[in-house]
Amino acid sequence: MSTLLRAGAIMAVGTMASRVSGFVRTIVLAAAIGVGALSDAYTTAYIIPFILFDLLLNGILSSVVVPMVVRAQKRDPDGGRAYEQRLLTLVTLILITVSVLGVLAAGPLIDLYGQAWTSLERDVATTLARFILPQIAFFGVGALAGAFLNTRERFGAPVWAPVLNNVVVIGVAVTYLLVSEGGTDIAAVTPGDLRLLGIGTTAGIVLQAVALVISLHRVGFRFRPRFDFHNARLGEMGRTAVWTFAYVVIVQAGFMVVANVGNAAGAAARKSAVGHEAGFSIYNYSYQLFQFPYALIAVSVITALLPRMSALAADGRLDSVREEFSSGLRLVCAAIVPAGMLLLVLGAAITVPLYHRGGTSLNDAIYMGNVLQVFGLALVPFSIFQMLLRIFYALGDTRTPALIAVANVAVLGGLGLIAYEVLPPGMVVMGIALAFALSYVCGTGCAWFLLSRRLGGLDGWRFTSVLAKQHVAAVPAVLIAFIALWIADATVGLNLVSSILVLVVGGGLGGLAYLGTAHRMRIPEVSSIVGMVAARLRPGA
Repeated sequence: MSTLLRAGAIMAVGTMASRVSGFVRTIVLAAAIGVGALSDAYTTAYIIPFILFDLLLNGILSSVVVPMVVRAQKRDPDGGRAYEQRLLTLVTLILITVSVLGVLAAGPLIDLYGQAWTSLERDVATTLARFILPQIAFFGVGALAGAFLNTRERFGAPVWAPVLNNVVVIGVAVTYLLVSEGGTDIAAVTPGDLRLLGIGTTAGIVLQAVALVISLHRVGFRFRPRFDFHNARLGEMGRTAVWTFAYVVIVQAGFMVVANVGNAAGAAARKSAVGHEAGFSIYNYSYQLFQFPYALIAVSVITALLPRMSALAADGRLDSVREEFSSGLRLVCAAIVPAGMLLLVLGAAITVPLYHRGGTSLNDAIYMGNVLQVFGLALVPFSIFQMLLRIFYALGDTRTPALIAVANVAVLGGLGLIAYEVLPPGMVVMGIALAFALSYVCGTGCAWFLLSRRLGGLDGWRFTSVLAKQHVAAVPAVLIAFIALWIADATVGLNLVSSILVLVVGGGLGGLAYLGTAHRMRIPEVSSIVGMVAARLRPGA
């Protein structure tokens, strides 16, 4: 556990810096372009390269590439260097081609996610997409470099590099605020405004990729293009990756439903004059906030666990795989449980001080917080599900996650469409967030059942007992947060100052109450965290 804590702590610090700078980025962007039609167009154009990259490589990285690179490092006479060079050469060629094709097909790609848009909204989104889609090639090179660093147990650079990207985009958004002629009005933006947003966004990803390549060079990797792809074990990779690709396609089909429903809801809300924006940008900003505790805590542990579990699985040590998973999951939930419960209460108190400025009104920020509260229900099942997937990948099984994803997407897409049909336009995005939570409850149950059968159990009784204790320990924190929020709402209402006070009292004192209660209840994972922090703060440590 101590090794896992140290590795997780290194990544947590970098992830914290990345996420904090990411929040500053979204705050400045929201102030610059608002959360209305222009923001929906930008957000949709921005996520398309991520989607294409996810389809082509990102899911395969964690499920296929990392385990295969680990095996090559263990078995190949050269420690897997030639294999890594072949992979990097192949990925670079493929993603450059996809980037070019993506730019040429920007219009049809935008149509997939904005079917309810006007021609103006479509044209603006398409123009932005043409500037942003070249990111795909740099995503791939940077992600593969990060994966190679992870297999060498160098976790710092992959979590710190996004800070550079965020700094660039923050500068772009500030520049837009100062020089833009159109501001938040999609009908008034100029071609120069769109070039600034699009090219500036791509420049951030370029810098991030360069930083990762330099970091890989510093640990001894020397890239030499290799075109002997017949030695790249593509057949083995293809047999494994086909199901990962199916998984990603299924997940992205669900996301396409979410994006279309969100964009349509936003257009309907603007026509209905509901008093706040309620479109895809609201969903996206809330989702990013929801991801913060997951990325800070769970991703750090998952990244440290995957190479280790892959090596243990390659040696046939399934008991050790199970123990690594159980230990990591209990550690993750020790922080995820109170974070999720506090999100249920403090959603609006978080979003108002972050986003209520510039083109984002107080009502917009409060509604974003309401969506974040619903996302809080998803934090624990989402985190558990992501960790369960890594066991499948460590075992070399990508087929089962793809089949589980069918159930996930059926729940998410079906409930999302129902939300659009039955809820008022101003509440549809909250309905989509609830559908997201329920889909991961379903997926987690399926994944746990199947893995438990395969591994002869997942230490379920022990984990369930610890999870129940963690929820009980979080009750005082929730009560403190709720009382602080109720007092602020009943007296002055939520504004910048009152929201910050609620976060300090409700979040700060609530978090301390959880740590104290969990420590007294002898929850071992919380005690380990408290002990590690106390040791670092002790004089002379």
